[in-house]
Amino acid sequence: MNILVVKLSAFGDIIHSLPALDDLLARPEVSEVHWLVDSRYRFVTECFPERVSVHEVALKGPHPLSSAWRTIRTLRRVGFDAVLDLQGLIKSAMLARACGSPVFGIDRGQLREKQAGWLQVPTRFHPKDRHVVQQYRRVAAAPFVPNARCLPEAPLPYQAPAIHAAVISKFADASVMADLGLGDRHYIVLHSGGGWETKQLPVDTWIAISRGAIARNLIPVFPWGSDAERRTAQRLAADSGGMLLPARLDMSALITLLRQAQAVVGADTGILHLAAALGTSTITLWGPSASWRSAPLGEAHWHIESNPPCGPCFKRRCDQFICMPGIRAGQVLEAVDALVAH
Repeated sequence: MNILVVKLSAFGDIIHSLPALDDLLARPEVSEVHWLVDSRYRFVTECFPERVSVHEVALKGPHPLSSAWRTIRTLRRVGFDAVLDLQGLIKSAMLARACGSPVFGIDRGQLREKQAGWLQVPTRFHPKDRHVVQQYRRVAAAPFVPNARCLPEAPLPYQAPAIHAAVISKFADASVMADLGLGDRHYIVLHSGGGWETKQLPVDTWIAISRGAIARNLIPVFPWGSDAERRTAQRLAADSGGMLLPARLDMSALITLLRQAQAVVGADTGILHLAAALGTSTITLWGPSASWRSAPLGEAHWHIESNPPCGPCFKRRCDQFICMPGIRAGQVLEAVDALVAH
Protein backbone atom coordinates (compact mmCIF):
# COMPACT_ATOMS: atom_id res chain seq x y z
CA MET A 1 0.00 0.00 0.00
CA ASN A 2 1.03 3.56 -0.69
CA ILE A 3 0.09 5.98 2.10
CA LEU A 4 0.12 9.78 2.09
CA VAL A 5 0.20 11.70 5.36
CA VAL A 6 -0.99 15.31 5.24
CA LYS A 7 0.48 17.20 8.17
CA LEU A 8 1.35 20.68 7.00
CA SER A 9 2.46 22.30 10.23
CA ALA A 10 3.65 23.26 12.79
CA PHE A 11 7.05 22.33 14.25
CA GLY A 12 5.84 20.66 17.44
CA ASP A 13 2.80 19.04 15.81
CA ILE A 14 5.01 17.34 13.24
CA ILE A 15 7.21 15.99 16.05
CA HIS A 16 4.05 14.68 17.75
CA SER A 17 3.26 12.81 14.52
CA LEU A 18 6.44 10.70 14.65
CA PRO A 19 4.88 7.74 16.51
CA ALA A 20 2.11 7.57 13.88
CA LEU A 21 4.80 7.61 11.19
CA ASP A 22 6.65 4.81 12.95
CA ASP A 23 3.42 2.79 13.08
CA LEU A 24 3.02 3.12 9.31
CA LEU A 25 6.64 2.23 8.56
CA ALA A 26 6.35 -0.88 10.74
CA ARG A 27 3.37 -2.28 8.80
CA PRO A 28 4.47 -4.97 6.31
CA GLU A 29 1.59 -4.13 3.97
CA VAL A 30 2.82 -0.52 3.61
CA SER A 31 5.32 -0.23 0.76
CA GLU A 32 5.63 3.56 0.53
CA VAL A 33 4.96 6.45 2.92
CA HIS A 34 4.73 9.98 1.57
CA TRP A 35 4.32 13.19 3.57
CA LEU A 36 2.87 16.56 2.55
CA VAL A 37 4.20 19.54 4.52
CA ASP A 38 3.97 23.32 4.28
CA SER A 39 7.25 24.57 2.79
CA ARG A 40 7.86 26.73 5.88
CA TYR A 41 8.20 23.55 7.95
CA ARG A 42 10.09 21.40 5.47
CA PHE A 43 13.13 21.64 7.77
CA VAL A 44 11.33 19.57 10.43
CA THR A 45 11.00 16.62 8.05
CA GLU A 46 14.79 16.36 7.99
CA CYS A 47 14.22 14.33 11.16
CA PHE A 48 12.28 11.67 9.24
CA PRO A 49 13.70 8.27 8.30
CA GLU A 50 15.07 8.20 4.75
CA ARG A 51 12.28 5.85 3.65
CA VAL A 52 9.74 8.70 3.80
CA SER A 53 9.18 10.72 0.61
CA VAL A 54 8.47 14.36 1.46
CA HIS A 55 6.44 16.75 -0.71
CA GLU A 56 5.94 20.42 0.06
CA VAL A 57 3.37 23.08 -0.76
CA ALA A 58 3.90 26.84 -0.40
CA LEU A 59 0.52 27.93 0.95
CA LYS A 60 2.01 31.16 2.32
CA GLY A 61 4.13 31.90 -0.73
CA PRO A 62 3.43 34.45 -3.48
CA HIS A 63 1.40 31.96 -5.58
CA PRO A 64 -0.34 29.52 -3.18
CA LEU A 65 -2.93 28.25 -5.67
CA SER A 66 -0.30 27.48 -8.30
CA SER A 67 1.83 25.72 -5.72
CA ALA A 68 -1.12 23.68 -4.49
CA TRP A 69 -2.11 22.68 -8.03
CA ARG A 70 1.43 21.57 -8.93
CA THR A 71 1.69 19.55 -5.73
CA ILE A 72 -1.69 17.90 -6.24
CA ARG A 73 -0.78 16.89 -9.78
CA THR A 74 2.45 15.32 -8.51
CA LEU A 75 0.64 13.44 -5.76
CA ARG A 76 -2.09 12.20 -8.08
CA ARG A 77 0.58 10.78 -10.39
CA VAL A 78 2.06 8.85 -7.46
CA GLY A 79 -1.32 7.41 -6.48
CA PHE A 80 -2.25 6.34 -2.97
CA ASP A 81 -4.35 3.64 -1.36
CA ALA A 82 -5.18 5.98 1.52
CA VAL A 83 -4.56 9.57 2.61
CA LEU A 84 -4.32 10.49 6.29
CA ASP A 85 -5.19 14.07 7.25
CA LEU A 86 -3.57 14.70 10.64
CA GLN A 87 -4.11 18.46 10.40
CA GLY A 88 -7.88 18.65 10.71
CA LEU A 89 -8.29 21.96 8.85
CA ILE A 90 -10.28 22.84 5.76
CA LYS A 91 -7.12 23.52 3.74
CA SER A 92 -5.55 20.17 4.66
CA ALA A 93 -8.82 18.33 4.02
CA MET A 94 -9.14 19.91 0.56
CA LEU A 95 -5.57 19.02 -0.35
CA ALA A 96 -6.04 15.47 0.90
CA ARG A 97 -9.32 15.00 -0.97
CA ALA A 98 -7.88 16.45 -4.19
CA CYS A 99 -5.38 13.59 -4.32
CA GLY A 100 -8.23 11.33 -5.44
CA SER A 101 -7.86 8.62 -2.80
CA PRO A 102 -9.89 7.66 0.31
CA VAL A 103 -9.16 10.16 3.10
CA PHE A 104 -9.17 9.34 6.81
CA GLY A 105 -9.23 12.21 9.25
CA ILE A 106 -9.64 13.30 12.84
CA ASP A 107 -12.69 12.55 15.00
CA ARG A 108 -15.34 15.18 14.21
CA GLY A 109 -15.58 16.03 17.90
CA GLN A 110 -11.93 17.12 17.88
CA LEU A 111 -11.94 19.16 14.66
CA ARG A 112 -11.24 22.88 14.97
CA GLU A 113 -12.81 23.49 11.57
CA LYS A 114 -15.86 21.23 11.46
CA GLN A 115 -16.32 21.55 7.69
CA ALA A 116 -13.13 19.52 7.21
CA GLY A 117 -15.06 16.46 8.38
CA TRP A 118 -17.30 16.60 5.29
CA LEU A 119 -14.37 15.71 3.04
CA GLN A 120 -13.09 12.60 4.79
CA VAL A 121 -13.90 9.49 6.78
CA PRO A 122 -13.76 10.60 10.44
CA THR A 123 -11.75 8.36 12.76
CA ARG A 124 -13.44 7.84 16.11
CA PHE A 125 -11.26 8.39 19.17
CA HIS A 126 -11.62 6.60 22.49
CA PRO A 127 -12.51 9.06 25.29
CA LYS A 128 -9.08 8.36 26.80
CA ASP A 129 -7.28 9.14 23.53
CA ARG A 130 -6.63 12.63 24.91
CA HIS A 131 -3.01 13.16 23.89
CA VAL A 132 -2.37 14.23 20.31
CA VAL A 133 0.14 11.40 19.94
CA GLN A 134 -2.65 8.89 20.65
CA GLN A 135 -4.98 10.67 18.24
CA TYR A 136 -2.48 10.76 15.38
CA ARG A 137 -1.73 7.07 15.93
CA ARG A 138 -5.46 6.35 15.80
CA VAL A 139 -5.80 8.04 12.41
CA ALA A 140 -2.71 6.20 11.13
CA ALA A 141 -4.40 2.90 12.02
CA ALA A 142 -7.72 3.82 10.37
CA PRO A 143 -7.09 2.31 6.90
CA PHE A 144 -6.24 -1.02 8.47
CA VAL A 145 -9.22 -1.56 10.81
CA PRO A 146 -12.68 -2.85 9.79
CA ASN A 147 -14.57 0.33 10.64
CA ALA A 148 -12.74 3.46 11.73
CA ARG A 149 -16.09 5.16 12.33
CA CYS A 150 -16.87 2.91 15.32
CA LEU A 151 -15.96 3.81 18.89
CA PRO A 152 -12.78 1.88 19.83
CA GLU A 153 -13.00 -0.57 22.72
CA ALA A 154 -9.77 0.66 24.35
CA PRO A 155 -7.45 3.68 24.10
CA LEU A 156 -4.22 3.51 22.16
CA PRO A 157 -1.15 3.73 24.40
CA TYR A 158 0.99 6.85 24.40
CA GLN A 159 4.28 6.36 22.59
CA ALA A 160 6.96 8.99 23.08
CA PRO A 161 8.08 10.67 19.84
CA ALA A 162 11.66 9.72 19.10
CA ILE A 163 14.22 10.66 16.46
CA HIS A 164 15.78 7.51 15.03
CA ALA A 165 19.42 6.84 15.86
CA ALA A 166 20.29 6.68 12.16
CA VAL A 167 18.92 10.19 11.68
CA ILE A 168 20.85 11.53 14.68
CA SER A 169 24.09 9.99 13.45
CA LYS A 170 23.53 11.63 10.06
CA PHE A 171 23.56 15.02 11.74
CA ALA A 172 26.51 14.34 14.06
CA ASP A 173 28.98 17.22 13.82
CA ALA A 174 31.63 17.52 16.52
CA SER A 175 32.61 21.00 15.37
CA VAL A 176 29.25 22.58 16.25
CA MET A 177 29.86 22.82 19.98
CA ALA A 178 33.37 24.16 19.52
CA ASP A 179 32.12 26.78 17.07
CA LEU A 180 29.51 27.89 19.61
CA GLY A 181 32.15 28.09 22.35
CA LEU A 182 30.42 25.49 24.50
CA GLY A 183 32.71 22.48 24.09
CA ASP A 184 32.30 20.20 27.12
CA ARG A 185 30.73 22.90 29.29
CA HIS A 186 27.43 22.31 31.06
CA TYR A 187 24.58 24.43 29.79
CA ILE A 188 20.82 24.72 29.83
CA VAL A 189 18.79 25.91 26.84
CA LEU A 190 16.21 28.59 27.64
CA HIS A 191 13.80 28.94 24.72
CA SER A 192 12.00 32.23 25.24
CA GLY A 193 10.14 32.11 21.93
CA GLY A 194 6.65 30.87 21.24
CA GLY A 195 4.33 30.82 18.29
CA TRP A 196 1.53 32.34 20.36
CA GLU A 197 1.71 35.57 22.33
CA THR A 198 0.02 33.72 25.19
CA LYS A 199 2.81 31.14 25.46
CA GLN A 200 5.47 33.72 26.29
CA LEU A 201 6.86 34.00 29.81
CA PRO A 202 7.44 37.50 31.24
CA VAL A 203 10.92 38.93 30.72
CA ASP A 204 11.63 39.27 34.45
CA THR A 205 10.87 35.59 34.99
CA TRP A 206 13.29 34.55 32.25
CA ILE A 207 16.01 36.76 33.72
CA ALA A 208 15.54 35.20 37.15
CA ILE A 209 15.70 31.69 35.67
CA SER A 210 18.87 32.56 33.74
CA ARG A 211 20.58 34.00 36.80
CA GLY A 212 19.51 30.95 38.82
CA ALA A 213 21.09 28.68 36.22
CA ILE A 214 24.36 30.62 36.44
CA ALA A 215 24.31 30.21 40.22
CA ARG A 216 24.09 26.46 39.57
CA ASN A 217 27.15 26.53 37.29
CA LEU A 218 25.04 26.11 34.17
CA ILE A 219 25.42 28.37 31.15
CA PRO A 220 22.00 29.69 30.10
CA VAL A 221 21.85 29.53 26.29
CA PHE A 222 19.17 31.52 24.44
CA PRO A 223 18.33 30.25 20.92
CA TRP A 224 16.12 32.07 18.44
CA GLY A 225 14.40 31.42 15.13
CA SER A 226 13.13 34.81 13.94
CA ASP A 227 14.12 38.47 14.17
CA ALA A 228 11.56 39.07 16.91
CA GLU A 229 12.83 36.08 18.91
CA ARG A 230 16.42 37.23 18.39
CA ARG A 231 15.67 40.67 19.83
CA THR A 232 14.02 39.14 22.90
CA ALA A 233 16.78 36.57 23.39
CA GLN A 234 19.43 39.27 22.99
CA ARG A 235 17.84 41.37 25.71
CA LEU A 236 17.48 38.42 28.07
CA ALA A 237 21.05 37.28 27.57
CA ALA A 238 22.42 40.79 28.07
CA ASP A 239 20.38 41.48 31.21
CA SER A 240 21.02 38.12 32.87
CA GLY A 241 24.57 37.20 31.87
CA GLY A 242 23.40 34.40 29.59
CA MET A 243 24.63 33.42 26.15
CA LEU A 244 22.88 34.48 22.94
CA LEU A 245 23.36 32.10 20.03
CA PRO A 246 25.17 34.03 17.28
CA ALA A 247 22.94 32.75 14.46
CA ARG A 248 19.80 30.82 13.74
CA LEU A 249 20.78 27.16 13.80
CA ASP A 250 20.01 24.72 11.02
CA MET A 251 18.55 21.34 11.96
CA SER A 252 21.94 19.65 12.24
CA ALA A 253 23.33 22.23 14.67
CA LEU A 254 20.05 22.43 16.59
CA ILE A 255 19.97 18.69 17.16
CA THR A 256 23.56 18.76 18.39
CA LEU A 257 22.85 21.66 20.76
CA LEU A 258 19.70 20.10 22.22
CA ARG A 259 21.16 16.61 22.62
CA GLN A 260 24.06 17.82 24.73
CA ALA A 261 22.08 20.22 26.92
CA GLN A 262 21.52 19.39 30.57
CA ALA A 263 17.89 20.41 30.08
CA VAL A 264 15.70 22.54 27.83
CA VAL A 265 13.21 25.01 29.31
CA GLY A 266 10.36 26.69 27.47
CA ALA A 267 6.70 26.75 26.59
CA ASP A 268 4.76 24.31 24.43
CA THR A 269 6.90 24.83 21.32
CA GLY A 270 8.62 22.83 18.62
CA ILE A 271 12.10 23.14 20.10
CA LEU A 272 10.90 21.66 23.39
CA HIS A 273 9.23 18.72 21.65
CA LEU A 274 12.28 18.13 19.47
CA ALA A 275 14.49 18.11 22.57
CA ALA A 276 12.22 15.52 24.20
CA ALA A 277 12.29 13.37 21.04
CA LEU A 278 16.09 13.46 21.22
CA GLY A 279 16.02 12.13 24.79
CA THR A 280 16.93 15.42 26.50
CA SER A 281 15.25 16.40 29.76
CA THR A 282 12.69 19.17 29.39
CA ILE A 283 10.87 21.62 31.64
CA THR A 284 7.75 22.80 29.85
CA LEU A 285 5.67 25.80 30.89
CA TRP A 286 1.92 25.54 30.44
CA GLY A 287 -0.59 28.37 30.29
CA PRO A 288 -3.01 28.58 27.36
CA SER A 289 -2.39 25.00 26.18
CA ALA A 290 -2.77 21.77 28.14
CA SER A 291 -0.08 19.35 29.25
CA TRP A 292 -2.54 16.43 29.08
CA ARG A 293 -2.94 17.12 25.38
CA SER A 294 0.62 17.63 24.11
CA ALA A 295 3.30 17.45 26.83
CA PRO A 296 6.29 15.10 26.64
CA LEU A 297 5.61 12.31 29.12
CA GLY A 298 8.07 10.46 31.35
CA GLU A 299 10.32 10.98 34.37
CA ALA A 300 12.75 13.15 32.37
CA HIS A 301 10.08 15.75 31.69
CA TRP A 302 8.63 18.27 34.16
CA HIS A 303 5.47 20.25 33.51
CA ILE A 304 4.91 23.55 35.29
CA GLU A 305 1.33 24.77 35.05
CA SER A 306 -0.28 27.91 36.41
CA ASN A 307 -3.80 26.39 36.19
CA PRO A 308 -5.80 29.65 36.13
CA PRO A 309 -9.61 29.39 36.41
CA CYS A 310 -9.89 30.39 32.73
CA GLY A 311 -7.47 27.80 31.39
CA PRO A 312 -6.51 26.00 29.37
CA CYS A 313 -8.19 28.32 26.84
CA PHE A 314 -6.07 27.52 23.74
CA LYS A 315 -6.24 31.20 22.78
CA ARG A 316 -3.41 32.86 20.87
CA ARG A 317 -4.24 36.29 22.33
CA CYS A 318 -5.78 37.33 25.62
CA ASP A 319 -6.98 40.60 27.15
CA GLN A 320 -6.59 39.22 30.69
CA PHE A 321 -3.25 37.46 30.43
CA ILE A 322 -2.64 35.78 33.80
CA CYS A 323 -1.54 32.22 33.06
CA MET A 324 2.13 32.56 32.08
CA PRO A 325 2.78 35.42 34.55
CA GLY A 326 1.53 32.98 37.18
CA ILE A 327 4.59 30.76 36.67
CA ARG A 328 7.45 31.60 39.05
CA ALA A 329 11.18 31.29 38.41
CA GLY A 330 11.55 29.31 41.63
CA GLN A 331 9.30 26.58 40.25
CA VAL A 332 11.50 26.24 37.18
CA LEU A 333 14.71 26.20 39.18
CA GLU A 334 13.29 23.55 41.48
CA ALA A 335 12.74 21.41 38.38
CA VAL A 336 16.30 22.17 37.22
CA ASP A 337 17.61 20.93 40.56
CA ALA A 338 15.57 17.74 40.23
CA LEU A 339 16.66 16.96 36.67
CA VAL A 340 20.24 18.20 36.51
CA ALA A 341 23.02 16.57 38.50
CA HIS A 342 25.73 18.98 39.66
